[in-house]
Amino acid sequence: MKIQRRSFAAQLVGVLAIAALLVLAVVFVRMGTVTAETVRSASGQAAASGQPAALGGADSPQRVGPHFVFPIRLTDAQWRARLTREQYYILRERGTEAPFTGKYWNNHADGTYYSAATGQPLFSSKDKFDSGTGWPSFTRPISPDAVKLRIDDSLGMERTEVVDSLSGSHLGHLFDDGPPPTGKRYCIDSAALIFVPTGGRPPRELSPR
Repeated sequence: MKIQRRSFAAQLVGVLAIAALLVLAVVFVRMGTVTAETVRSASGQAAASGQPAALGGADSPQRVGPHFVFPIRLTDAQWRARLTREQYYILRERGTEAPFTGKYWNNHADGTYYSAATGQPLFSSKDKFDSGTGWPSFTRPISPDAVKLRIDDSLGMERTEVVDSLSGSHLGHLFDDGPPPTGKRYCIDSAALIFVPTGGRPPRELSPR
C-alpha cells in the first residue's frame, strides 16, 4: 500500500510539473521567446527572446497609469450581458487565448479590426503580418489614439499591455520584435476583435454617456 501511495504521489507531481510548463510555454511564445513550431511540438527549445516595447514618439499611443479614467464605464453586469463568455474573459479579465486557436490569427482578408468591447476601429489588415506566434499581429494601430498602453507586471515580469482607448478593455501586448517600418508587434487576442471585410458594415460603436 505504501508503494502504491508513493507511486501515485510521484505521478501527481509529474502531472503538475507538465501543467506548469505548458502555462509558461504560452506566456513565453506570446513574448516571442519560443517559435510556433516549438509550441506545437512541445519540444521546449528556446528561441530568440522578445522584449517589452519601448514607448515614445509623437505618433505612438498614449501610455496611461492604473488610475486612468476611460470614457466608457459599464457595470460588470452590463459587460457580461454585452460580451460572450470568451470575450469577457479576454477583454475584462485580461485573459489570453491559446495560440493557433483564435478566429483571426490566420485571416488574410482585407478589412478593419474593431474592438469587441466598444465597436471602435483598432487595426487595419494592411498592418497585419504573420508573426508565427499563433495570435493576430500588427505593426501599428489604425490610429495612435485607437489604443492606450499600460504596464502589466503580472506573472513576475513587466510587459506592455494594449487596451482599447474608450473602455480600457484588454486586447493583448506590445513588443519590440516586429518588422519594419515600426519594429513593433501588437500581439492581440482574436476574441477581443471583430473583423469587418472592406465594404462591410462596421459594428455599432459605444458612446460615452
